[in-house]
Amino acid sequence: MEYTIQEQVLPERKAQLAREILEALPEWFGIPESTAAYVEGCKALPFAALYHGEDAVGFCALKQTASQAGELYVLGILPNLHRKGGGRMLMSWAEGYARKAGWKLLQVKTLDALARSAEYDRTREFYHAMGFLDLECFPTLWDEKNPCLVLVKPL
Repeated sequence: MEYTIQEQVLPERKAQLAREILEALPEWFGIPESTAAYVEGCKALPFAALYHGEDAVGFCALKQTASQAGELYVLGILPNLHRKGGGRMLMSWAEGYARKAGWKLLQVKTLDALARSAEYDRTREFYHAMGFLDLECFPTLWDEKNPCLVLVKPL
């Protein structure tokens, strides 16, 4: 598959793209309040959209969390394009952005294996393949049904 990346600058366009992609991923983003917070948060963050031809098919947003560290705030790709290279392309953009910004560490939060989810098993497998390491599980950071795993990647 051939993809292109476009860094989005208009806040409303970032929110629109995030909303469209996240709504297509209910197995991962099925809590409306949480999804709305991600969409709103994307407006003010560094943001890259993944295109296949003229169509936006994925995106990611980054958030600086400390002077030399940041977070992969949210990443999503349309389900029919999972495992087709788009996630790797977005991660490459994210790591490049982070390095240019002087970050030495990138983190991501996802659902821990304690929750037993086939979708999130694949998510953790992806992050591990991208070089992320499990750091710590916070069993109640989000809520008791959604234990949060923090993964980190040295840059």
